[in-house]
Amino acid sequence: MTEITLRRPDDWHLHLRDGDMLKAVLPFTVRQFSRAIVMPNLVPPVRTAAEAEAYRGRIGAAVPEGADFTPLMTCYLADDTDSDDLIRGHQSGAFTAAKLYPAGATTHSADGVTDIARIDGVLGRMEEAGMPLLVHGETTDPDVDVFDREAVFIDNTLKSMIERFPGLKVVLEHVTTIEGVDFVRAGGENLAATITVHHLMINRGAMFEGGIRPHLYCLPVAKRERHRLALRKAATSGEAKFFLGTDSAPHPVSAKEAARGCAGIFSAPAALELYAQVFDDEDALDKLEAFASLNGPAFYGLAVNEGTLTLKKQEGRVPGDVPVEGGEAVKPFHAGQTLAWTLGHELINGDDCDAC
Repeated sequence: MTEITLRRPDDWHLHLRDGDMLKAVLPFTVRQFSRAIVMPNLVPPVRTAAEAEAYRGRIGAAVPEGADFTPLMTCYLADDTDSDDLIRGHQSGAFTAAKLYPAGATTHSADGVTDIARIDGVLGRMEEAGMPLLVHGETTDPDVDVFDREAVFIDNTLKSMIERFPGLKVVLEHVTTIEGVDFVRAGGENLAATITVHHLMINRGAMFEGGIRPHLYCLPVAKRERHRLALRKAATSGEAKFFLGTDSAPHPVSAKEAARGCAGIFSAPAALELYAQVFDDEDALDKLEAFASLNGPAFYGLAVNEGTLTLKKQEGRVPGDVPVEGGEAVKPFHAGQTLAWTLGHELINGDDCDAC
């Protein structure tokens, strides 16, 4: 197969940041995806419906002229989340979902939930309202090895939470382990997972090839090869429980190349092309549309996008460092490397954003 046309896909897990960084990175997403679930871990985080609407407005103002893109906003849950505001926000369309960050689990999560029991009242209201819960599934127990934190969180926290709230719609975000895949598969129809392209393409050894490679450091961290292979099988299976979520997370180069570098991989510049490469490698291009365009809307109860886009099997290149006005550049995942698949002519063979 040398060409594939898909219903226009969506990104069900995305970090856009704010200000000049937002303006620099958003066009990469808009050229590929019609909608995106936008993460709320700004500084300060997006905790109220009013804050979500304000952030949505800033995103809308940064969308390139003539582009069709809908940001789907999320609420940053905390121990003291106002459940009334949360549910009103969901009913009004300010919030599509709520995000659970265990406090201290990842970037800008210090204000997250310290104990799941503290938000049981909120989760009960969400279950009644049919509001999805998006979970960063890692324990923050310092005694647990970083490579085991997803599996331990599932055993010690997520299982019991789902038992208490069996009607709650839950997405295990950026799943990284066999244990995570098996848990989602064994769960009811209210349980699903997103899978990133970087977790499909790298294992934990990639971070140390030829020296420390900080631009491949993310949380959850990449795992052993057997886990990567399990993720590839899940993504390319066509199963409705698994769908696309890039978790694209830009940081300035100096914040990545630091003594305590930030976690996050900026995959947005060539995400869909790289997913296509994975599916092609697995001889599963016929399953790409379900993963990228159909399964996510079905889980969220949204209509499938009407438009289409076409990927061609022709050589392109991932952009190099992406400039940020008034700030420092960000480096994409696989920056400067050759692509096997390309999406039209937009932003593949150079760094010019005018075509986004």
